[in-house]
Amino acid sequence: HGKMLDSGFRAYAKQIRDGGTLLVRFDLADQVQVPQGHKLTFGLGAGDYNAHNLRVAEGAFEFDLRTTSGTVIEGLRLPLPGRHNVENATAAAAAALELGASAESVKKGLAEFSGISRRFDIRLHNQTTVVVDDYAHHPTELQATISAAREFYPKRTIRGVFQPHLFSRTRDFADGFAQALDELDEVILLPIYPARELPMTGVDSRLIFNKIDRAKKRLLEKEGLMQVLPQLREGVLLLMGAGDIDALVEPIVNQLKNPN
Repeated sequence: HGKMLDSGFRAYAKQIRDGGTLLVRFDLADQVQVPQGHKLTFGLGAGDYNAHNLRVAEGAFEFDLRTTSGTVIEGLRLPLPGRHNVENATAAAAAALELGASAESVKKGLAEFSGISRRFDIRLHNQTTVVVDDYAHHPTELQATISAAREFYPKRTIRGVFQPHLFSRTRDFADGFAQALDELDEVILLPIYPARELPMTGVDSRLIFNKIDRAKKRLLEKEGLMQVLPQLREGVLLLMGAGDIDALVEPIVNQLKNPN
Protein backbone atom coordinates (compact mmCIF):
# COMPACT_ATOMS: atom_id res chain seq x y z
CA HIS A 1 0.00 0.00 0.00
CA GLY A 2 2.78 2.44 1.03
CA LYS A 3 4.79 1.41 -2.02
CA MET A 4 1.85 2.17 -4.32
CA LEU A 5 1.49 5.56 -2.64
CA ASP A 6 5.16 6.42 -3.29
CA SER A 7 5.77 4.96 -6.73
CA GLY A 8 2.23 5.65 -7.91
CA PHE A 9 0.30 8.59 -6.49
CA ARG A 10 3.16 10.72 -5.10
CA ALA A 11 5.23 10.23 -8.24
CA TYR A 12 2.19 11.25 -10.28
CA ALA A 13 1.62 14.36 -8.13
CA LYS A 14 5.22 15.48 -8.79
CA GLN A 15 4.40 15.68 -12.51
CA ILE A 16 1.99 18.60 -11.96
CA ARG A 17 3.18 21.70 -13.82
CA ASP A 18 3.90 25.02 -12.11
CA GLY A 19 0.61 26.58 -11.16
CA GLY A 20 -1.25 23.36 -12.02
CA THR A 21 -3.94 21.76 -9.90
CA LEU A 22 -4.11 18.31 -8.36
CA LEU A 23 -7.51 16.90 -7.44
CA VAL A 24 -7.24 14.50 -4.53
CA ARG A 25 -9.84 12.74 -2.41
CA PHE A 26 -10.30 14.71 0.81
CA ASP A 27 -9.19 11.91 3.16
CA LEU A 28 -5.90 11.45 1.26
CA ALA A 29 -5.03 15.14 0.93
CA ASP A 30 -2.42 15.13 3.73
CA GLN A 31 -0.51 12.25 2.16
CA VAL A 32 0.20 13.95 -1.17
CA GLN A 33 2.23 17.15 -1.55
CA VAL A 34 2.21 19.37 -4.66
CA PRO A 35 5.13 21.77 -4.19
CA GLN A 36 4.73 23.50 -7.54
CA GLY A 37 0.94 23.62 -7.84
CA HIS A 38 -2.11 23.67 -5.65
CA LYS A 39 -4.38 21.02 -4.32
CA LEU A 40 -8.17 20.77 -4.42
CA THR A 41 -10.09 18.03 -2.65
CA PHE A 42 -13.25 16.15 -3.57
CA GLY A 43 -15.44 13.55 -1.90
CA LEU A 44 -18.82 12.40 -0.71
CA GLY A 45 -20.01 14.88 1.92
CA ALA A 46 -16.60 16.53 2.31
CA GLY A 47 -13.95 18.33 0.25
CA ASP A 48 -13.73 21.50 -1.87
CA TYR A 49 -16.01 19.77 -4.35
CA ASN A 50 -18.44 17.56 -2.54
CA ALA A 51 -21.45 15.46 -3.44
CA HIS A 52 -24.19 15.59 -0.85
CA ASN A 53 -27.90 14.87 -0.54
CA LEU A 54 -27.27 11.58 -2.38
CA ARG A 55 -30.44 9.68 -3.25
CA VAL A 56 -31.45 6.77 -5.45
CA ALA A 57 -33.96 7.46 -8.21
CA GLU A 58 -35.12 4.58 -10.41
CA GLY A 59 -32.05 3.50 -12.32
CA ALA A 60 -29.79 6.39 -11.27
CA PHE A 61 -28.14 8.23 -8.41
CA GLU A 62 -29.10 11.85 -7.90
CA PHE A 63 -27.03 14.27 -5.86
CA ASP A 64 -26.18 17.93 -5.38
CA LEU A 65 -22.63 19.20 -5.89
CA ARG A 66 -21.17 21.88 -3.66
CA THR A 67 -18.29 23.58 -5.51
CA THR A 68 -15.16 25.28 -4.28
CA SER A 69 -16.77 28.70 -4.75
CA GLY A 70 -19.58 27.63 -2.44
CA THR A 71 -22.25 27.46 -5.14
CA VAL A 72 -24.40 24.34 -5.34
CA ILE A 73 -25.33 22.55 -8.57
CA GLU A 74 -28.56 20.74 -7.79
CA GLY A 75 -30.03 17.53 -9.14
CA LEU A 76 -27.05 15.94 -10.92
CA ARG A 77 -28.05 12.53 -12.25
CA LEU A 78 -25.68 9.59 -12.75
CA PRO A 79 -27.02 6.40 -14.35
CA LEU A 80 -24.32 4.13 -12.85
CA PRO A 81 -24.62 2.12 -9.64
CA GLY A 82 -22.05 2.07 -6.84
CA ARG A 83 -21.09 4.91 -4.53
CA HIS A 84 -17.52 4.82 -5.86
CA ASN A 85 -18.97 5.97 -9.18
CA VAL A 86 -20.53 9.00 -7.49
CA GLU A 87 -17.06 9.77 -6.12
CA ASN A 88 -15.55 9.38 -9.60
CA ALA A 89 -18.28 11.60 -11.05
CA THR A 90 -17.55 14.26 -8.42
CA ALA A 91 -13.85 14.24 -9.39
CA ALA A 92 -14.70 14.41 -13.11
CA ALA A 93 -17.17 17.26 -12.53
CA ALA A 94 -14.56 19.13 -10.46
CA ALA A 95 -11.95 18.78 -13.23
CA ALA A 96 -14.44 19.97 -15.87
CA LEU A 97 -15.57 22.97 -13.79
CA GLU A 98 -11.97 23.94 -13.00
CA LEU A 99 -11.29 23.96 -16.74
CA GLY A 100 -14.21 26.30 -17.34
CA ALA A 101 -17.07 23.96 -18.21
CA SER A 102 -20.55 25.25 -17.38
CA ALA A 103 -22.71 23.67 -14.68
CA GLU A 104 -25.25 22.81 -17.40
CA SER A 105 -22.75 20.91 -19.55
CA VAL A 106 -21.49 18.96 -16.51
CA LYS A 107 -25.07 18.04 -15.65
CA LYS A 108 -25.79 16.93 -19.21
CA GLY A 109 -22.53 14.98 -19.53
CA LEU A 110 -23.10 12.96 -16.35
CA ALA A 111 -26.74 12.19 -17.14
CA GLU A 112 -25.73 10.83 -20.55
CA PHE A 113 -22.68 8.85 -19.40
CA SER A 114 -23.38 5.20 -20.10
CA GLY A 115 -20.29 3.83 -18.37
CA ILE A 116 -18.04 1.13 -19.75
CA SER A 117 -19.37 -1.50 -22.12
CA ARG A 118 -20.52 -4.66 -20.30
CA ARG A 119 -20.09 -3.19 -16.81
CA PHE A 120 -23.63 -2.78 -15.47
CA ASP A 121 -24.52 -1.77 -19.00
CA ILE A 122 -28.26 -0.91 -18.99
CA ARG A 123 -29.49 -2.05 -22.40
CA LEU A 124 -33.23 -1.70 -21.92
CA HIS A 125 -35.19 0.30 -19.37
CA ASN A 126 -38.94 0.79 -19.46
CA GLN A 127 -41.94 0.47 -17.13
CA THR A 128 -41.95 -3.33 -17.24
CA THR A 129 -38.46 -4.48 -18.11
CA VAL A 130 -34.85 -3.62 -17.36
CA VAL A 131 -32.05 -5.58 -19.06
CA VAL A 132 -28.50 -5.18 -17.77
CA ASP A 133 -25.43 -6.70 -19.45
CA ASP A 134 -22.44 -7.35 -17.21
CA TYR A 135 -19.06 -9.04 -17.64
CA ALA A 136 -19.13 -10.44 -14.06
CA HIS A 137 -17.34 -13.78 -13.93
CA HIS A 138 -16.05 -14.05 -10.33
CA PRO A 139 -18.24 -14.43 -7.23
CA THR A 140 -17.32 -10.95 -5.91
CA GLU A 141 -18.26 -9.35 -9.25
CA LEU A 142 -21.59 -11.20 -9.32
CA GLN A 143 -22.27 -10.01 -5.78
CA ALA A 144 -21.48 -6.39 -6.70
CA THR A 145 -23.71 -6.50 -9.79
CA ILE A 146 -26.64 -8.07 -7.93
CA SER A 147 -26.44 -5.66 -4.99
CA ALA A 148 -26.20 -2.72 -7.42
CA ALA A 149 -29.40 -3.94 -9.09
CA ARG A 150 -31.10 -4.21 -5.67
CA GLU A 151 -30.02 -0.68 -4.79
CA PHE A 152 -31.15 0.78 -8.12
CA TYR A 153 -34.41 -1.16 -8.49
CA PRO A 154 -35.56 -1.88 -4.93
CA LYS A 155 -39.16 -2.62 -5.92
CA ARG A 156 -38.55 -4.90 -8.91
CA THR A 157 -38.02 -8.64 -9.18
CA ILE A 158 -34.33 -9.31 -9.92
CA ARG A 159 -33.48 -12.29 -12.11
CA GLY A 160 -30.08 -13.30 -13.38
CA VAL A 161 -28.85 -15.35 -16.31
CA PHE A 162 -25.32 -16.58 -15.61
CA GLN A 163 -22.99 -18.32 -18.04
CA PRO A 164 -20.05 -19.74 -16.06
CA HIS A 165 -16.70 -19.16 -17.76
CA LEU A 166 -14.16 -22.03 -17.66
CA PHE A 167 -14.48 -25.50 -16.09
CA SER A 168 -11.59 -24.87 -13.68
CA ARG A 169 -13.10 -21.66 -12.36
CA THR A 170 -16.51 -23.30 -11.94
CA ARG A 171 -14.93 -26.15 -9.99
CA ASP A 172 -12.87 -23.81 -7.77
CA PHE A 173 -15.59 -21.24 -7.06
CA ALA A 174 -18.83 -23.25 -7.17
CA ASP A 175 -19.66 -22.35 -3.53
CA GLY A 176 -18.95 -18.65 -4.03
CA PHE A 177 -20.97 -18.51 -7.25
CA ALA A 178 -23.95 -20.21 -5.61
CA GLN A 179 -23.79 -17.89 -2.61
CA ALA A 180 -23.74 -14.78 -4.80
CA LEU A 181 -26.51 -16.03 -7.12
CA ASP A 182 -28.70 -16.93 -4.14
CA GLU A 183 -29.23 -13.18 -3.63
CA LEU A 184 -31.37 -13.16 -6.80
CA ASP A 185 -35.10 -13.87 -6.90
CA GLU A 186 -34.50 -16.30 -9.76
CA VAL A 187 -31.36 -17.76 -11.33
CA ILE A 188 -31.03 -19.18 -14.84
CA LEU A 189 -27.81 -21.08 -15.38
CA LEU A 190 -26.46 -21.69 -18.88
CA PRO A 191 -23.83 -24.35 -19.73
CA ILE A 192 -20.21 -23.52 -18.98
CA TYR A 193 -18.37 -21.52 -21.65
CA PRO A 194 -15.14 -23.54 -22.06
CA ALA A 195 -12.97 -20.88 -23.77
CA ARG A 196 -9.57 -22.57 -24.10
CA GLU A 197 -10.26 -25.54 -21.80
CA LEU A 198 -11.12 -29.16 -22.47
CA PRO A 199 -14.10 -30.56 -20.54
CA MET A 200 -13.48 -31.84 -17.01
CA THR A 201 -15.25 -34.94 -15.74
CA GLY A 202 -18.05 -34.10 -13.35
CA VAL A 203 -17.74 -30.34 -13.85
CA ASP A 204 -20.76 -28.59 -15.29
CA SER A 205 -23.24 -25.87 -14.34
CA ARG A 206 -25.11 -28.34 -12.14
CA LEU A 207 -22.26 -27.99 -9.60
CA ILE A 208 -23.41 -24.42 -8.95
CA PHE A 209 -27.09 -25.20 -9.50
CA ASN A 210 -27.23 -27.82 -6.72
CA LYS A 211 -25.76 -25.39 -4.18
CA ILE A 212 -28.36 -22.64 -4.74
CA ASP A 213 -30.82 -22.85 -1.81
CA ARG A 214 -33.12 -19.85 -1.72
CA ALA A 215 -33.56 -18.46 -5.21
CA LYS A 216 -35.84 -20.04 -7.80
CA LYS A 217 -33.57 -21.77 -10.30
CA ARG A 218 -33.53 -23.21 -13.82
CA LEU A 219 -30.82 -24.93 -15.83
CA LEU A 220 -31.23 -24.08 -19.52
CA GLU A 221 -29.48 -24.21 -22.87
CA LYS A 222 -29.36 -20.92 -24.80
CA GLU A 223 -32.30 -21.97 -26.98
CA GLY A 224 -34.33 -22.79 -23.88
CA LEU A 225 -33.60 -19.33 -22.47
CA MET A 226 -34.95 -17.67 -25.63
CA GLN A 227 -38.13 -19.75 -25.31
CA VAL A 228 -38.84 -18.77 -21.69
CA LEU A 229 -38.12 -15.04 -22.24
CA PRO A 230 -41.82 -14.05 -22.08
CA GLN A 231 -41.85 -15.31 -18.46
CA LEU A 232 -38.91 -13.03 -17.62
CA ARG A 233 -40.38 -9.78 -18.89
CA GLU A 234 -41.55 -8.34 -15.54
CA GLY A 235 -38.64 -6.92 -13.58
CA VAL A 236 -34.87 -6.75 -13.98
CA LEU A 237 -32.91 -9.29 -16.02
CA LEU A 238 -29.14 -9.38 -15.41
CA LEU A 239 -27.09 -11.09 -18.13
CA MET A 240 -23.80 -12.08 -16.53
CA GLY A 241 -20.65 -13.79 -17.73
CA ALA A 242 -17.45 -13.41 -19.74
CA GLY A 243 -18.18 -16.03 -22.41
CA ASP A 244 -20.33 -15.58 -25.50
CA ILE A 245 -23.43 -14.55 -23.53
CA ASP A 246 -22.86 -11.06 -24.96
CA ALA A 247 -24.06 -12.41 -28.33
CA LEU A 248 -27.48 -13.06 -26.74
CA VAL A 249 -27.92 -9.52 -25.44
CA GLU A 250 -29.19 -8.03 -28.68
CA PRO A 251 -31.74 -10.78 -29.46
CA ILE A 252 -32.98 -10.76 -25.84
CA VAL A 253 -33.40 -6.97 -25.80
CA ASN A 254 -35.19 -7.04 -29.17
CA GLN A 255 -37.58 -9.75 -28.08
CA LEU A 256 -38.40 -8.08 -24.76
CA LYS A 257 -38.75 -4.68 -26.42
CA ASN A 258 -41.23 -5.90 -29.02
CA PRO A 259 -43.45 -8.53 -27.45
CA ASN A 260 -45.44 -10.14 -30.27
